[in-house]
Amino acid sequence: MGGKVDYSSHMFFASAKLYDFAGAFMSKLKFVVSLTNNDNDYQIEQGKTAQNAARRLGVEVEVVHADNDAISQSQKLLQIIQSPASVRPNGIVVEPVGGTGLPQVAKAAAIAGIGWVLLNREDAYLEELRRCYRVPVFCITSDHEEIGRVQGKQLRALLPKGGSVLHIQGPAESLAAKQRTSGLHDGLPPSIEVKAIRAQWTEASAYKAVASWLRLSTSRQSQVDVVAAQDDSMAMGAKKAFQELPGVERDRWMNLPFLGVDGVPDTGQAWVKSGLLTATIIVPANAGQAVEKLMQAIQTGTMPSQKILIAPVSFPPAEKLESVRALKSQSASTAKR
Repeated sequence: MGGKVDYSSHMFFASAKLYDFAGAFMSKLKFVVSLTNNDNDYQIEQGKTAQNAARRLGVEVEVVHADNDAISQSQKLLQIIQSPASVRPNGIVVEPVGGTGLPQVAKAAAIAGIGWVLLNREDAYLEELRRCYRVPVFCITSDHEEIGRVQGKQLRALLPKGGSVLHIQGPAESLAAKQRTSGLHDGLPPSIEVKAIRAQWTEASAYKAVASWLRLSTSRQSQVDVVAAQDDSMAMGAKKAFQELPGVERDRWMNLPFLGVDGVPDTGQAWVKSGLLTATIIVPANAGQAVEKLMQAIQTGTMPSQKILIAPVSFPPAEKLESVRALKSQSASTAKR
């Protein structure tokens, strides 16, 4: 299984259907989808899209959650890979919790003849695995730096004269959080100051982080013009913490624009439409697409592109945010007269 093969033609090998995946054509394909947690609207949507794709395609999908624990995620996947061949999945789709793309786990999967798909992460080891093992190996990822750039564009639309932003970021070890932060600062003018707080991609963690920040004597008096989070659930967690402040102080914070990321139709987009959030960034869930691409790769013996990139979209468009800001400014001026 570990011998090198030529993938220049994007074909696995001539006998793919007769050897490694022979059993896959005689029984129902089975995939495991490993997600970071089940307490985040985007991760929940990821699970739904994977299950919907499975029903549509006639494959079996088991969704497992890592509870934001990278070690636990790695151990669970290794247990699955080392399970008897009769119950072993044909492929694993994984959105890693930690700072790495689980290279050792991926190699173990490839050696065992299990396809491997990274979600929302790219890693250099994919190229070697694609070259050395007879399984489909690729990644489907949102363009995280572009997500940051889109959020930076939203901030520029809301703060044309500059201002201060409270930025709720994902965990320090998260590559997605790092890339979104890098993209945010790309092109952001010096007149916009960014103050960062870290959370764990969940509403509860953002609530706790902002509540702790507010207990600092200097924080509650800080000048903040926009609250921007790296996902919608963290934006809502921050808003919940501000909601608990007393009277006038609460009103000051609650009247600020709140920005998020993910734009799931039933949550992020709905929150924008209802006014709970000022804007979000639509990042289409890609677990379902991963299941479909993996199934096609196994059934046809073809190797997908190493990286499939999904572009984010501002919701609403940044141009409309400029109109919203102008209307609010006009209303404020009228009220002062």
